[in-house]
Amino acid sequence: MNIADYKGVWVFAEQRDGQLQKVALELLGKGREIADKIGVELTAVLLGDNIDEIANELVAYGADRVLYAQSPLLKHYTTDAYTKVICDLANERKPEIILVGASFIGRDLGPRVAARLNTGLTADCTSLDTEEGTNHLLMTRPAFGGNLMATIMCTEHRPQMSTVRPGVFEKLAKDTSRKGEVEKVTASVEASDIRTKVEDVVKLAKNIADIGEAEVLVSGGRGVGAKENFEMLKELADLMGGSLAGSRAAIDNAWLDKAYQVGQTGKTVRPKVYIAVGISGAIQHLAGMQDSDFIIAINKDESAPIMQVADLGIVGDYKKVIPELIAQIKATQN
Repeated sequence: MNIADYKGVWVFAEQRDGQLQKVALELLGKGREIADKIGVELTAVLLGDNIDEIANELVAYGADRVLYAQSPLLKHYTTDAYTKVICDLANERKPEIILVGASFIGRDLGPRVAARLNTGLTADCTSLDTEEGTNHLLMTRPAFGGNLMATIMCTEHRPQMSTVRPGVFEKLAKDTSRKGEVEKVTASVEASDIRTKVEDVVKLAKNIADIGEAEVLVSGGRGVGAKENFEMLKELADLMGGSLAGSRAAIDNAWLDKAYQVGQTGKTVRPKVYIAVGISGAIQHLAGMQDSDFIIAINKDESAPIMQVADLGIVGDYKKVIPELIAQIKATQN
């Protein structure tokens, strides 16, 4: 392998039922930064069927080029079809870096593509950068249960591959005046290449807000003490036009649904306001919320780790603090 032959940054533009996924836009934002730093082209790789409008949207969000493979066999994700198409393109075009969202689809697709291309993959990264002079991708992720951060490089093989969870990076502002090339490529895939068949698509309708989209989160941890005590937190969240959330301890105790979990094993969030109630602030939790714009911590323990990242720390009993917050907000709304 001649590493010098590999150029460019690719982002897998995940779509489901013709809807572009948010993580693809976030990766385009980071991919644009990396591509500009090392002076290469940013390419979005789009697979699907009759989704031309998405291809144009990818240019508006930062892509220089869109490789658009269209086929009825790509309408719904299958490991075999998507892996074959992407690997065929990668072997032909030789990208230097491939970024994939760590969604359910991405976590299945990324390792399969990496194995087929005989390269490495660093999963669930929280930071990406490049090394000066070498263009080696610096992929940082939690290690040893989240107790430290490891920065990993793939120096001997190309492409360099990474998966990144939704919410870690910020998408760029949409710019419909951006110029880019949408290149339709032949999807060299046959029905015989696919060992599974999508018989039906069933959507599980759960009436749960996406905490990754909320501008205000009121998040409870072990210190909240009981499921019924989250009603108080929910009242505060509702008053502020936000959503409820929780640490792993809250989910493990069945006080909240898993969909509300913030942290390394939950979701990464970056709301405008994050209110941490009874959360000590283990590194696994901090990894999921430390990029919030404004962090308010309410905790009896003034030396809790959460206080080190908080913009405002309130030392006290949340059962006294939150009712006072609720009362003051109601007073301003009347």
